[in-house]
Amino acid sequence: MSNQFNMADMFGKFADMQNKMKEAQERLAEVIVEAEAGGGMVKVKANGNREIISIDLDEDVIDPDDREMLEDLVVAGVNKALEKAEEAAKQKMQEVYKDMLPGGGLPGMDMSKFGL
Repeated sequence: MSNQFNMADMFGKFADMQNKMKEAQERLAEVIVEAEAGGGMVKVKANGNREIISIDLDEDVIDPDDREMLEDLVVAGVNKALEKAEEAAKQKMQEVYKDMLPGGGLPGMDMSKFGL
């Protein structure tokens, strides 16, 4: 009987951890980062879920005769924003795991598989 109780307790803790992970992932949408390209002519905001929220283009960068420059700046801004968003998400998730697991993780467990 003792083993069954321990198994039930373990599954209960696992379910709690799953709920906390889901909650943490939902909070990633609230993590907002901003990146710039072209000296601030293009500004891109992204969230911790690596979703682009907005792109702000300076009036000077909108040149119908130089469409390629604008495209390049938007791509550069988006890539920078996504890079920042990924880093911010990693930090946020590490905070969550540190609170959930003793010592910030399980010894010998590679947390990079979980985006950490």
